[in-house]
Amino acid sequence: MSGIGDSLHCEQRTLGAAFLLGALEPSEHERYEEHLRTCAICRQELQELRPSVDALCLGVTEMQAPPQVRDRLMEIVRQEESVLRAAGPQADRPTAAPPRRRWPRPALAFGSAVAAAAVAIGILVGVSGPPSETVIAAQVAAAVPHGHAQVRESSTRAELVVAGMPQPPAGKIYQVWLARPGRSPEPTDALFSVTRSGSGSVAVLQSLHGVAQLMVTAEPDGGSLHPTSAPIIIATLH
Repeated sequence: MSGIGDSLHCEQRTLGAAFLLGALEPSEHERYEEHLRTCAICRQELQELRPSVDALCLGVTEMQAPPQVRDRLMEIVRQEESVLRAAGPQADRPTAAPPRRRWPRPALAFGSAVAAAAVAIGILVGVSGPPSETVIAAQVAAAVPHGHAQVRESSTRAELVVAGMPQPPAGKIYQVWLARPGRSPEPTDALFSVTRSGSGSVAVLQSLHGVAQLMVTAEPDGGSLHPTSAPIIIATLH
């Protein structure tokens, strides 16, 4: 079987890591599978890269990468390939080493670099990408003609966001209530005011499971145990 050093002469080598990481387009994936049937060099390349990719997959939740992330990953793969190509056919030959001390072959280092790049990009996506959420428009009292409100609900939290709202009356603050069918509204510790422009937001930490409506009233500073005024905002959740 051809040595891994010969893989520098196969133009398809740059696709090996992306193939294992599932980063190829469906058409590219099919063409590369067909290529593998006749290319022992690329099959050996996959054997060299698979341990690094398998280790990566054990620690990262599988997700469909956006196109721009795939493009960045492929660029990293091509850059690493260029480094090895410039180093020459002997670059991936193991050098003599003292007993019990073996350095990894550059081919494996290449695979590790690709895996590390994929982890870094995956972390970036996880941090910067918005979590899946449901946005629910709320009704604002007719007395506030320019008011807008919405509830942004995700699997981990909910947030009420308002705009065009008046300041609460003197000595009062806005309070969020949760209404379940057949039960009186339950108070929350979600208290908030608004800026001079009428915008504001507040996190609702209580579970919304089984909640039919989220309401907002103006209550005395510190909040109330029971509503003392009519709702100024009502959001129907379920």
